[in-house]
Amino acid sequence: MFTLMPVNILLAIRSLNRNRMRTVLTMLGIIIGVAAVLTMVALGTGAKASVEGEVSSAGTNMVFVKAGNYTRGGESVGIVAGSGASKTLTPADAEAIRTQVKGIAHLSPGLALRTFVVSGSNRQFMKIQGVSADFALVYGWVLSPGHMWKADAAEAVLGKEAATKLFGAGVDPIGQSVSVRDVSYVVVGVTDGLADDQKDVLFVPWQRLQQSLGAAHLETITLAAEKAGEASRIAADVAALLRKRHGIAAGPPAGYVAAQRGSGTTPDDFTVETQAAQALTKGLYTPAAAFALANLPKLDEVTLDEMADTLDRASGTMTALLASIAGVSLIVGGIGIMNIMLASVTERTREIGIRRALGAKQSDIVLQFLIETVLLAGAGGVLGVIMGLGIPLAISHFAGVTTVIKAWAPALAFSVSVFTGIAFGIYPAMRAAKMNPVEALRHE
Repeated sequence: MFTLMPVNILLAIRSLNRNRMRTVLTMLGIIIGVAAVLTMVALGTGAKASVEGEVSSAGTNMVFVKAGNYTRGGESVGIVAGSGASKTLTPADAEAIRTQVKGIAHLSPGLALRTFVVSGSNRQFMKIQGVSADFALVYGWVLSPGHMWKADAAEAVLGKEAATKLFGAGVDPIGQSVSVRDVSYVVVGVTDGLADDQKDVLFVPWQRLQQSLGAAHLETITLAAEKAGEASRIAADVAALLRKRHGIAAGPPAGYVAAQRGSGTTPDDFTVETQAAQALTKGLYTPAAAFALANLPKLDEVTLDEMADTLDRASGTMTALLASIAGVSLIVGGIGIMNIMLASVTERTREIGIRRALGAKQSDIVLQFLIETVLLAGAGGVLGVIMGLGIPLAISHFAGVTTVIKAWAPALAFSVSVFTGIAFGIYPAMRAAKMNPVEALRHE
């Protein structure tokens, strides 16, 4: 049987080429099915990735490191008061945190001052904040218009209110120049950040602001954890690392509350605080704030467990939905192939009779029609994969929707299309093979 495979393939190609329009229309079902499967998988995977990013870092994933340390009234609850301002936080500390603390998604060194910003004849007093490009990722900025600077360039990003003050309402600030302490920057973006402390701010690369100030230290290090539930752990690891780097001796065990501002009885020269801690302690007196902080790790654990459960349920629902859509699409394509092959068997009854009369076995007839269905499904699968790869890219480009094409998806879609062709081609092939040769020869 397999020695006749090349002949059967040639016969199948000749048969399919005989009715090109019907062949194309038959393939169309598989093409649309495979393209729909790949598109839905790309959209679903992209949506899942977006949801994972949002859920895993929802709301309380930031950790703030500040130079200096002072807590009023901390002695009553065992918190070392600290000594106020400090210049011991350095870029080397930021790099050590980035490389040695696990679970950090983004990190931005920072320093700031308030001074005049000049644009032409306009002169406005506002906050200047030196940050890295990762600062936009930490806060999830959407820059409209413009973009974040790509490297340590003489470029700046404005808050919306700052842009209006400097250039007026309705004026596009992109490409305009501003000057700070005789250093010029080109505006490359405007952030839609809604935080009150970011609307009226000019953001510049921290290295350039550091140079213009003649400073070697940092004032802040802002970082985002990969998972919100690990923020407290990351804050503790950052504090331990900075104590080691700054030579702060470890004192007797002080417990979680005391450890917020120092190691035992030795005060820190920095402050590490999570976003959740800031939210919980805002407006509270020190004793009440300390009580809230003492229970923060448990809150983080509960939040992380709840988010993981929610993500698992959402992922399961999305997977079931995609599987249903893929099944329906390919079944429709398979039914189309089966219908056309049944019509082909009827049309070629006499041909089948002649082949049987010349000595062809039932297995040869089955193989001939299966090869035709596999060629139909395979060609449709290839075209469907090409279309299914192009549609998600077009959606991402024109609609701004996140799509993710997994490497295994095209191969799986093609394999399923071929399997569909075989599954729906077996019945027509068996029907053709079981024809009585004598009756087939009499058929007109």
